[in-house]
Amino acid sequence: MFDFQKLEVYKKAKGFHISCKKLIIEKKVDSYVRDQLGRASFSVPLNIAEGSGKFSKADRKNYFTTARASVFECVAILDILSDEEKITKIEFEVYQQNADELSRILYAMIKNLS
Repeated sequence: MFDFQKLEVYKKAKGFHISCKKLIIEKKVDSYVRDQLGRASFSVPLNIAEGSGKFSKADRKNYFTTARASVFECVAILDILSDEEKITKIEFEVYQQNADELSRILYAMIKNLS
């Protein structure tokens, strides 16, 4: 097992991506939205994993910052899907709460590397 696989933030990011992927499969959304949400949510655990493998604090910070920005991108997409009534307000709130938790953890990790 790699060290990043033990990180709670990685596990949560992986779960977030899987839930986004489930949404993509179940909901009728445009193909470009499926692509964008799929790539953005996949980027979160991938950047956490890649950043964990870097030796310098600056490199790790950069990857964790990119992961956090991808979380924000997902929230924007989900917010628009909510406005378009592709997902319910309750579904959006659940996604937003999970994203907020990820964002807070990543923010703390980034600050600890400063």
